[in-house]
Amino acid sequence: MLIGVLVTFLVIILVLYLINMLPIDARARQICRVIVIILGVISLLKYIAVF
Repeated sequence: MLIGVLVTFLVIILVLYLINMLPIDARARQICRVIVIILGVISLLKYIAVF
């Protein structure tokens, strides 16, 4: 379980980093960040058996 949480956390950090590297405008970048963070939180909550 702990390894799954760590892998999920690292994937979220990597995706956020890659989003920052994309040549898109600030509004679209912010929307992408919010979507990734929401999906990441939902995924982490599944690992700790909330859902």
